[in-house]
Amino acid sequence: MKDKRTYTHLKEHGEDMTHENESKVDPKEDRSTANLSLLVEMHKKEIWEWKQKESEWIKTENLLSGTKKIIDELSAKIIDQIRIITELEKEIERLVAENQK
Repeated sequence: MKDKRTYTHLKEHGEDMTHENESKVDPKEDRSTANLSLLVEMHKKEIWEWKQKESEWIKTENLLSGTKKIIDELSAKIIDQIRIITELEKEIERLVAENQK
């Protein structure tokens, strides 16, 4: 049974043979975690900025569609008013012609 790890010296008694509780801080890993955190924050900020732009675009689009609707309604009213004016001018001509007889 040579596989089993046992203490060979008295000094080792307080030492964990498996060393599984040891943790080494790798500076590269720490930097990559910091870089990843920085990237996440940058992307969150960028996403927020794009959402603000999208909100502005939607606001502008709604304003544009509302303005187009108002223009269409006013155009229809102008056409209707032109028709009424034409009818009234014809009526005036008819009345003037009757009065001259």
